[in-house]
Amino acid sequence: MTATLADVAARARVSPATVSRVLNGNYPVAVSTRDRVLRAVDELDYVLNGQASSLAAATSDLVGILVNDIADPFFGIMASAAQSEIGGQEGTGRGGGEKLAVVCNTGGSPERELTYLTLLQRQRAAAVVLTGGALEDPAHSAAVSAKLARLADAGTRVVLCGRPPLPGAESVAATLTFDNRGGGQRLTEHLLSLGHRRIGYVAGPVERTTTRHRLEGHRAALAEAGLAEKGLAGGGPEETQDRLTVHGGYDRGSGYRATLELLRREPSLTAVVAANDTVALGACAALRERGLRIPEDVSVAGFDDLPFSVDVVPALTTVRLPLYEAGARAGRLAMGREAPPEGGVAMVRGELTARASTAAPRQ
Repeated sequence: MTATLADVAARARVSPATVSRVLNGNYPVAVSTRDRVLRAVDELDYVLNGQASSLAAATSDLVGILVNDIADPFFGIMASAAQSEIGGQEGTGRGGGEKLAVVCNTGGSPERELTYLTLLQRQRAAAVVLTGGALEDPAHSAAVSAKLARLADAGTRVVLCGRPPLPGAESVAATLTFDNRGGGQRLTEHLLSLGHRRIGYVAGPVERTTTRHRLEGHRAALAEAGLAEKGLAGGGPEETQDRLTVHGGYDRGSGYRATLELLRREPSLTAVVAANDTVALGACAALRERGLRIPEDVSVAGFDDLPFSVDVVPALTTVRLPLYEAGARAGRLAMGREAPPEGGVAMVRGELTARASTAAPRQ
């Protein structure tokens, strides 16, 4: 049953007039009261007015693009590409079919992600594109699935880009998922082929799917080379891999601090694999601070092939993800101008790009 203004008022323990004031924003209301009303609106999925309720199955010209950090090129490239496909079609004025793409910066906050989805639902967004890895939390995944189902029921087209499939989310029109495991495995295989055996790994936040999948690929390569069974520095395989893995954020500072910690644990490291290219920059800074040369003393590899990767000195070995192409495809899928992949899910592979930051270790 559709919630009414009276239902919201009862849930928030205020008068219907107060609910109207909060939703219309035309009268001062105490912050605590406003928060209570908005929480009730969210819980009841209240549609703002009768006219909007009658149009619940219709959508607006708004498209939401959710990113963790718009300042991170990984997200900025995908968002820019999606936006170009969403708003860049021919035609002018209201009859031209344009959509207004709005980038929603979550800052990696699961609560903010849910809030943006709620706001986009209230605005009857035509489409929603969620980019980047997901939080590994069953309760949050269930909450996201529920939000996406409500969006889809109202006619919103939902697309995931660079994110693993959401279990049980039939509401998702298409998923473009990056092959992070395969890319991580090929990167470490490259270092192993050069002769490296003492390889440190700077991982991302432990709660993110991207972190786990790239680390799984790295460890799969070690296992296939027989290093997981033997151990790398006298310990058992699990103990050794944990000792040579340090988790942090996806920023340069985390790469710097984690690499110093790896050197403290294992001064004889010959290679460092970073969670992404930005983290790799921090790793390079830490190595140089310790007087180590790249790649003569320690090889360094990143992931994503962000624009600066080829211009750093030495140029960074990395895995190139087609971020712009994936973002543009997500935009077309969101607009219904490209057929969804078979089964609704497409795996986007990364390409190993070997550059000057990796070389054979010194004998």
